[in-house]
Amino acid sequence: MLLLKRHRNKGLHAETMIPITLDYKTKVISKDGTETRHEVVAIETPFSVALNDETIGASMVLPSGLEEFGVGFLFGQGYIENRSQVKEVYVCPEGRISVYADVDVTGPKEVIITSGCGGTGKISKEMLEGAFEELAECNITLDEIERFVLQVLHHSDLGIKTHCIHACGFWTEGRLAAFYEDVGRHNAVDKVIGAILLGKIPPEGAIYTTGRLTSDMVLKCARIGIPLVMSRTAPSSLGLAIARRAGVTLAAYVRPHRVNCFNAPHRIVPKHQI
Repeated sequence: MLLLKRHRNKGLHAETMIPITLDYKTKVISKDGTETRHEVVAIETPFSVALNDETIGASMVLPSGLEEFGVGFLFGQGYIENRSQVKEVYVCPEGRISVYADVDVTGPKEVIITSGCGGTGKISKEMLEGAFEELAECNITLDEIERFVLQVLHHSDLGIKTHCIHACGFWTEGRLAAFYEDVGRHNAVDKVIGAILLGKIPPEGAIYTTGRLTSDMVLKCARIGIPLVMSRTAPSSLGLAIARRAGVTLAAYVRPHRVNCFNAPHRIVPKHQI
């Protein structure tokens, strides 16, 4: 069994050793006849997540950004709260992510089943309760949003090749600081949250996802301290309610030249006002 050890800021990337696609021969059938086609298929595979050697759960994931996913998954389940708690992450390519952190594993958390799929459709009930911490104030211009969206959508050709991938990017200090993708929209967001907890990026910035903004997506972003949450698609009513409670800027139907802001629009400003 091969273990890939990763400290917080250095080490071996598991995704360089695990394939994320496979080639598959198909038969296209139409009124004009049949033809053989070669398709690229995204690999979806189960990975269990353990905290201090105790298995917490499992999810079906695209096997890339696995260290980040494991930490972000544990955050969403309510076991990890901040980056200072995370010490080491080990990835076993056969299907296990082991996270070691300065926390006590107190047994199963009370969870709420959400609209998520692939095993990530659960969040800790604790995350829904209590007041939100004040978010850091930062702005993003329309010009930055244009660059941000285009860079996320064109950063990888995996989505174009497979038509099976959600993308998620993080923008801070005028640049695309992180990019992750997965077969599940929740997984891709969890990978960004994991990157924050691993100290790779700060929470002060904007996240953009190709997935819809349901309650758990917005909640996790708010709890980790991301002030701007944007999507190519729509929010749900509870996602909007959480954004209003937390003071998160919630933007939907985001395109390079247009933003539909549902909450806290003051963080999105035209260039001439900066």
